[in-house]
Amino acid sequence: MSVNSASVKEYLLELQELIVERLEQVDGKTFIRDKWERAAGGTSTETKTSIGKGEGISCILEEGNVLERGGVAFSHVQGDRMPASATAHRPELAGCSWEAMGVSLVMHPRNPYAPTTHANVRMFMAHRPDGEKVFWFGGGMDLTPYYGFREDAVHFHQICKNSLAPFGDDLYPKYKKWCDEYFFLKHRNEPRGIGGIFFDDLSLPDFETAFAIQQSVGDHFLSAYVPLLEKRMNTPYGERERDFQLYRRGRYVEFNLVIDRGTIFGLQSNGRTESILLSMPPLVKWRYDWHPEPDTPEAELYDVFLKPEDWA
Repeated sequence: MSVNSASVKEYLLELQELIVERLEQVDGKTFIRDKWERAAGGTSTETKTSIGKGEGISCILEEGNVLERGGVAFSHVQGDRMPASATAHRPELAGCSWEAMGVSLVMHPRNPYAPTTHANVRMFMAHRPDGEKVFWFGGGMDLTPYYGFREDAVHFHQICKNSLAPFGDDLYPKYKKWCDEYFFLKHRNEPRGIGGIFFDDLSLPDFETAFAIQQSVGDHFLSAYVPLLEKRMNTPYGERERDFQLYRRGRYVEFNLVIDRGTIFGLQSNGRTESILLSMPPLVKWRYDWHPEPDTPEAELYDVFLKPEDWA
């Protein structure tokens, strides 16, 4: 297979619709499908980056029966000059024209016993003046529970492992470690959740293999997450559990706004703000220097589940 962004785009659009339709079955309500398009024009005075053209579909469900907020966004954006976040590790590509496409999703269930999840699969391509196309894939999925269940952690990580198994035994431990290190809030000295898999800058050994890895990760998302959502979504809960869920959601916001490369890239490349920030939870709270009481389910999240473990 030659380097072909059209085949990637076709796959991503099909994946987005598959995920949205399955989650609509679980929730019982319909996602809004918001198609958008942006013409090229001008340069950002703040980032000195050309404002490229773009198109996408942002699928959003708010105030659902199961999902308090869920978003599955596809975007395809192009520009004449690479944003700073994309050239940090590749300074030789500064000034090249580029295109980026991907599907990114976040699910924030209403029930505190049901975990939040995030996943994305994406491709970036730079077009060099000599005609060479420099590409790389990235993506992964991770789980952020508020109340930990060992069997849920094992299931999620086993599916992550299964998605990478056809490509060698070394990928899962490598991408699991990468996920543990990436989804880590240094300013809190704690991980965001129980991890999963994460990869970036994937271009070897060739386009066909790298694309196949991305596809396998994307194709395994529903089997990793939906069984957990269906198992926990009707668990009885009270004000205490809801309050803890909103507090822990604050960590999610902090990571996305301070650390996440995708969010930073989207904002630096003058992306569509509504789509970039659809990952934010609808309700959240912060407290000053709060710590859970010892020997409680809330403390167990910190003592057991927010520590890297070989779950699979």
